[in-house]
Amino acid sequence: MAIFDKLASVAARYDELTNLMAQPDIINNLELLQNYAREQREIEDVAAAFREYRHILEQVEETQAMLSDGLDADMRGLAQEELEELRTQRTALEESLKLLLLPRDRNDARDVVIEVRQGEGGDEAALFAADLFRMYYRYAETQGWKVEVISSSENEIGGYKEVIFEVRGEGAYSQLKYEGGVHRVQRVPETEARGRIHTSTATVAVLPKIEATEVELRDDDYRLDVFRAQGHGGQGVNTTDSAVRIVYRPGTPEEIVVTCQDGRSQLKNKEQALSVLRSRLYAREQQRRQRELGETRLAQVGTGERAEKIRTYNFAQDRVTDHRIGQNFSNLPGLLAGDMRRMVDALTMYDNAERMKAAGIN
Repeated sequence: MAIFDKLASVAARYDELTNLMAQPDIINNLELLQNYAREQREIEDVAAAFREYRHILEQVEETQAMLSDGLDADMRGLAQEELEELRTQRTALEESLKLLLLPRDRNDARDVVIEVRQGEGGDEAALFAADLFRMYYRYAETQGWKVEVISSSENEIGGYKEVIFEVRGEGAYSQLKYEGGVHRVQRVPETEARGRIHTSTATVAVLPKIEATEVELRDDDYRLDVFRAQGHGGQGVNTTDSAVRIVYRPGTPEEIVVTCQDGRSQLKNKEQALSVLRSRLYAREQQRRQRELGETRLAQVGTGERAEKIRTYNFAQDRVTDHRIGQNFSNLPGLLAGDMRRMVDALTMYDNAERMKAAGIN
């Protein structure tokens, strides 16, 4: 079968690399040796799993041969049990190998920068943005990740016009990358006297954290503004000009504005703002390449309009609907309290299935 041939070629390449790196002329060529070692590390998991898979296949054949040799009733029962167990292991390994054959998302191992902004709905949209921020914060805590707020803009009733934060930890981007897009909430706002259900939105952008060396930024690429940090309602909260605004390519169609004022150090705020800018530039370049290649992403960042929704949070029906996979999830309060694992797993399974289909892996 096609997948078997692909796996066999990967395993053969792994063994070939082992032999190549043992050759004296390769050992003395440090650059080539490092390239071979890097390539071998990238396919090591596939090669190891395929070796185990072949071993299971051999055991299945041996057990089937034993069953055809006329064993007594007791031995036949044991052999049959062993065969069923081996078949279960074989099926599990086949599924694992399919996933291992998929091209890896190079960003999956990165930390992540998340931007949550209120969309349509005024104060209720800002309150919903705050709910989403707390959901991600609490989910990060359950995973043992660290969260640091980079910048935030609150309104007078505890909602967020915008909040940008970084999540650091193993697997952070791989699990949160599907959150990008427009989230819609349907509920009765606390300020609604007549008990009417309102619909509001918030947008979420999920960006891989990029190192300074990965995106070149020259001083003349952006303008740096400094100002005094503002609190709720515009009141000053700092006696020094520690807040920073970076405007990338001002006055051009490519203009990007990043503001950071949560830290008390102007230098720290500048570093944080530049970090967010690099992540946005990197994500924009990725999206450009995907469009050129005709690729689509499960998660897309929208504009905040109600029609561009990826997920709806319906309080009256205690239901969260992810429209990309057509699946509903109950216990909305638990979800907003950080119980996101079942939804993350469902999105991951769907994405893997779609990528296997696109890659011709059945």
